[in-house]
Amino acid sequence: MAESAACPVFQLGRSRFDQGSFLGRLRHFVDIIDPSTLFVSEKRLKECIKLLDDYKCGILPPGVSDLQLWEAQKIKQAIIHPDTGEKIFMPFRMSGYVPFGTPIVIGLLLPNQTVVSTIVWQWLNQSHNACVNYANRNATKPTPTSKFLQGYVGAVTSAVSIAVGLNVLIQKANKLSPATRMIIQRLVPFPAVASANICNVGLMRHNELSEGIDVLDDNGNVVGSSKIAARHAITETAFTRVVLPMPIFVLPPIIMSYLERLRFLQSNRRLLLPIHSAVCLVTFGLSLPVAISLFPQMSQIEVSRLEPEIAMATDCKVVTYNKGL
Repeated sequence: MAESAACPVFQLGRSRFDQGSFLGRLRHFVDIIDPSTLFVSEKRLKECIKLLDDYKCGILPPGVSDLQLWEAQKIKQAIIHPDTGEKIFMPFRMSGYVPFGTPIVIGLLLPNQTVVSTIVWQWLNQSHNACVNYANRNATKPTPTSKFLQGYVGAVTSAVSIAVGLNVLIQKANKLSPATRMIIQRLVPFPAVASANICNVGLMRHNELSEGIDVLDDNGNVVGSSKIAARHAITETAFTRVVLPMPIFVLPPIIMSYLERLRFLQSNRRLLLPIHSAVCLVTFGLSLPVAISLFPQMSQIEVSRLEPEIAMATDCKVVTYNKGL
């Protein structure tokens, strides 16, 4: 009994954890962003895909446990895009978001930024975000490359403009003490990144609003394309992208402003960067699963809230769509 409670009966395409609760989604996404999946070999990936295909065809070899099937699905979901069936490039997988994104976060939060360094770090951050958004988009409808470039340019422009603009205003605020100015300046990346993230998601996935995204019935069959479901998917993703940088760009500056006053660190300045890096890594690692767990990746919506043609095409009361990450 204890074993079955710890490992539920395998269901293809379903999560091992309850997606109706935040805690269940959190456990699910901790699985999805597990950095160890970055080191899965091509041979191991093919074995996992074959095992899942065998399960789907009802020809599983004897002795395969539910735990092995859940692990195979975890590896496939971490590496393979659910819509295209293609491998996601390693730095742009959700499991690679923290390892590849942390150096950029550290750069964004470095003190005494110049205009040039602000522009460079904001550009790098939005370049990485744009690629992650594109790699993990809802791909049930083709997206022209021009839309990707439009989103990329829009996000970089908004991030750089806000960050540079706020830095200039802070420099001109003569009434602020140097210490206060330093803390506020360190918090500048958050509004710049949050607003750019909204712009990034909106522009990168704007095509979904005009084309719609596929909605699925209870058996996983495509019922039709819905622009309303697309609007829900993009709104949920944009909200996630605002919540995600909040602790990442707010907590480390506050923590570091306190740590830097410690006598030990004042006499060992060379330890500041490693400690700063560790603080950024921990906050990033904790924030990502919490932010993306706010909504299920495979979200559900009542048919009555969608277009009339969707309601006419199915008897289901609720349909499912891939929100994207």
